[in-house]
Amino acid sequence: MSGLTHIDAEGRARMVDVSDKAETDREAVAEGFVRLAPETLALALSGQARKGDVRAVAEIAGVMAAKRTSDLIPLCHPLDIAKAEVAVEAVDGRLRVTARVRTTGRTGVEMEALTAVSVACLTLYDMLKAADRGMVIEDVRLLAKSGGRSGDWVRE
Repeated sequence: MSGLTHIDAEGRARMVDVSDKAETDREAVAEGFVRLAPETLALALSGQARKGDVRAVAEIAGVMAAKRTSDLIPLCHPLDIAKAEVAVEAVDGRLRVTARVRTTGRTGVEMEALTAVSVACLTLYDMLKAADRGMVIEDVRLLAKSGGRSGDWVRE
């Protein structure tokens, strides 16, 4: 079990003690995609879906999710989020959701960025499911993180 920070010596789950860590500027960027029919993509981009501007609602939902991550993921620390930005755009026939989250603190914001993307994708699905139940949420992943003891990391 060594190397897993959320597991103690006896193999039990625990919240990581970050009290000895220095406060640093931290940022994480994540992305995810919603694969959907071309007609559904056009509907999403038009802003004329039956439920309204689905991209704007998904972006707001993502920001809200970033702020509530510690309520959803049991061992995440509640963080003072300095910035949470979510964008939905069409890329290669899919909707791409990106989230950028920043804080100054003792632990990173990777989970907040990933949660923002996940909830924004789920919101897109919810708002468009009447037009296309075959949509697929895919490739949710961390793209980059900076700050903290482990330093910077960028997906190749």
